[in-house]
Amino acid sequence: MSLLTMNAANRRTLSPKDFGKTAVMLGGDSSEREISLLSGNAVLAALKRRGVDAHAFDPLDRPLPALRSEGFDRVWIALHGPGGEDGAMQGALEWLGVPYTGSGVLASALTMDKLKTKRVVVGAGYAAPEYAVLSGPEDLDAALKRIGLPMMVKPASQGSSVGMTKVKAANELPAAFAEAHAIDPIVFAEAFVTGDEYTVSILHGAGLPSIRIVPATEFYDYQAKYFRDDTQYFCPSGLNTKDEAELQAAALAAFKVTDCHGWGRVDFMRDRATNKFFFIEINTTPGMTSHSLVPMAARQAGIDFEELVWRVLETSFSRERK
Repeated sequence: MSLLTMNAANRRTLSPKDFGKTAVMLGGDSSEREISLLSGNAVLAALKRRGVDAHAFDPLDRPLPALRSEGFDRVWIALHGPGGEDGAMQGALEWLGVPYTGSGVLASALTMDKLKTKRVVVGAGYAAPEYAVLSGPEDLDAALKRIGLPMMVKPASQGSSVGMTKVKAANELPAAFAEAHAIDPIVFAEAFVTGDEYTVSILHGAGLPSIRIVPATEFYDYQAKYFRDDTQYFCPSGLNTKDEAELQAAALAAFKVTDCHGWGRVDFMRDRATNKFFFIEINTTPGMTSHSLVPMAARQAGIDFEELVWRVLETSFSRERK
């Protein structure tokens, strides 16, 4: 028999039957397809071990209406990048009437755009690094004068650090802009915060223990996130009680002000000189691979991978139509 609360947004269950037939949405056609397949297959295996009637569903190979015609009751979204994390898939599932995990259309679309997310979070009164929009080569000199070096150049709408470059010399900026612009027409430069990177995972409205990340590379890039074995992760992060509470509060506030829901991850840099935390970005569908951060933080909180995947699937209950 299932264990339920009265509030659908916080509904919990002990029975895999309550989920019905579940599609694990994985793969897709974004630049992060490889990581999505790793995440999705790990999620799929965990759900099956817990007795959930779970099946892989790759939207690159199958039409979305098959979710209805084949009797799927809900979707665990394990897609990364545009088309899966940017509100497009969430909107399609809303139209089909199929409940899904995580954040809705608005929050997914907003947080996939790092620039717009920064504007919302800063507008709400939280600190983020100085930035400048790069509309074209004509903006590069002004960005150098305003931000200085080093700086990060980023495409607005990619995840997993795709297309990002740390620029340490002025003559590196044109190539960094060209690389980012080839991926996304919206590019911005951001002051590089010298210090440690921290991330806070969020699950069902609560923050999990923070993680301090020390990459062996210039910054926490695509290879460091998913494939290198020399990236160092510290969980607990080593913050004192006061600083941990401050970071947790900032993460939950950023999550709330951007209308995120269910689960996700909020990233920060901490300036080494001032110890101030600066908001970087929000991930609404974080990776679930062997190198991923949410499972790491969950383990520290006493939640194993299978239980984490189960709890994320529970977030789909709030998407059920009455």
